[in-house]
Amino acid sequence: MTQNGKHVIVVGGGASGMAAALFSLRQGARVTLLEHNEKLGKKLYITGKGRCNVTNACDLDTFLANVPRNPRFLHAAFAFLPPQALMNLLSELGCPTVVERGRRVFPASQKASDVTKALTRALAAADISLNTHVAEITVQDGICTGVLLSNGEAVASDAVVLATGGVSYPVTGSTGDGYTYAQALGHKVSAPLPCLVPIETADAWPRQLQGLTLTNVVLQAKRGKKVLFHQQGELLFTHFGVSGPLVLSLSSYIAGLVLSELSVSIDLKPAVTHEQLMQRLNNVLAENGRKQLSSILPQFMPMSLAQVFPGIAGIEPQALCSQLTRAQRQRLIDTLKG
Repeated sequence: MTQNGKHVIVVGGGASGMAAALFSLRQGARVTLLEHNEKLGKKLYITGKGRCNVTNACDLDTFLANVPRNPRFLHAAFAFLPPQALMNLLSELGCPTVVERGRRVFPASQKASDVTKALTRALAAADISLNTHVAEITVQDGICTGVLLSNGEAVASDAVVLATGGVSYPVTGSTGDGYTYAQALGHKVSAPLPCLVPIETADAWPRQLQGLTLTNVVLQAKRGKKVLFHQQGELLFTHFGVSGPLVLSLSSYIAGLVLSELSVSIDLKPAVTHEQLMQRLNNVLAENGRKQLSSILPQFMPMSLAQVFPGIAGIEPQALCSQLTRAQRQRLIDTLKG
């Protein structure tokens, strides 16, 4: 590696900061990496439930097609380091990857910490300072000249890379410092919006199902007649509403919208049509005419959901199967199908 005489300061030691430092080193720069946490990659340790879903194994166009907001902004970055190139890089650094369901890519070890360790090893030539807080980015005559640390020390450089993350998880270091630095430099900063977050529900019944996970269901969100989101996957009920992969994805599509104007529904049986489901329901009702509705619902859904389902559909759980009207049967199907 040939030194080019340039000094680059990278503020933020997360995944993007470590990557910026690595590629700056590979271009021959002298690199100083400043991180205000006690270790690098703190948020990486908790991603993917501790396994770190580093990317998806797909081409660039497919990847960007799944970015709900302004994918063009990411085009240059992902053109430089598309998913396969990232997988190759991690393998080169001693962290091979595997592709799992949904084309999700994880370290073969199934340990997020191995991603951080691989990137850290690659930064052996960098000057890394932990527990170091940047007070401001210094500028002279419109040119960035370095940083001023909170202890009063000034560090000069030829370039500064801001890789501080957002405000999504302050305990991991995402405290929004980057927005403050950018505003001080004259940049316009749009108000941050919550994305990839759980959702609180207006209805109370989801909270009664806390801990229940539904798989292979379809979640749909509409504003009026316009469908904003329609995807199949996994959903989790919580003490405040809903979460899980489907809901986290949904949150990215509805961020910034007036939530009271939206309706969200769950199709519990996306693999069958209304007609097929009605035929099955009629058969089950005919075979269990003297039983109560509540007793046959577990044939269509988990027990805990079956206990609250009649209330959602507006039907008495004690109603006899043989006495359900056509309208009540239709309500059951409509509720099952969202």
